[in-house]
Amino acid sequence: MVEKKSPASGWPIVQGDFHTGDAQSCVGVVTMGSHLDEQGICDAGAAIAGSCKTENLGIEKIIANVISNPNIRFILCCGTEVKGHLSGQSFIALHAGGVSGGKIVGAQGAIPFIENLSDEAIKRFQDQVEMVNIMESEDMGTIKAKIDELKAKDPGAFPEEPMIVEVKEAGGGAAEVAVAGVNPQFLEIEERLNAIEERIEFVDAEMAQRVGRKVGRDIGILYGLVAGLIVFMMLLMLLPKLIGFL
Repeated sequence: MVEKKSPASGWPIVQGDFHTGDAQSCVGVVTMGSHLDEQGICDAGAAIAGSCKTENLGIEKIIANVISNPNIRFILCCGTEVKGHLSGQSFIALHAGGVSGGKIVGAQGAIPFIENLSDEAIKRFQDQVEMVNIMESEDMGTIKAKIDELKAKDPGAFPEEPMIVEVKEAGGGAAEVAVAGVNPQFLEIEERLNAIEERIEFVDAEMAQRVGRKVGRDIGILYGLVAGLIVFMMLLMLLPKLIGFL
């Protein structure tokens, strides 16, 4: 049986939009921008499961909770990418290339700046976990099967004690991203991105409704044509009898 360690007292140490399961599980699941059955994912064997919608504070919270629990050795990335923020791509890029000058190396998100994590914390995260990428998959069967696969490869707890970092937030819950080398205007950009994302979701919903109405109308027309054709065929079949009767 593989060795396990006790996570930090009060784990998870950072609160957020996630559910928790067995703290000794080797798998953490990040559903990115999707709203999945995260409690069901935990019930299937994950230590923690939740979304990550921002490429700065959201990523910091995940890493803080991971490195404070040495038992987590795999991060399963699933769900859909977040428009504009690209939190999934940014998260994977951080694990691969780290941070330089406060910015995630290779990240394509709008504001991929890290301020609450030291180089040591990032290195610990990189060493402790393996990233498993099935992004864009929302199928619960696929996710649960991958959790089972990873649990079967459990290497045991990371051979160091829990690392605790503090993730600070500005007033109102917004991330303090105006760190050295970061233009404060990025805050305004992030707000605009959020507004654009909400607008895109509204347009998508409106388009879906319009398509639905059009499909419904087309089906109604098709039913009408079929009914008319049936009546016409019946008349053709009855025509010889009518002629004979006359």
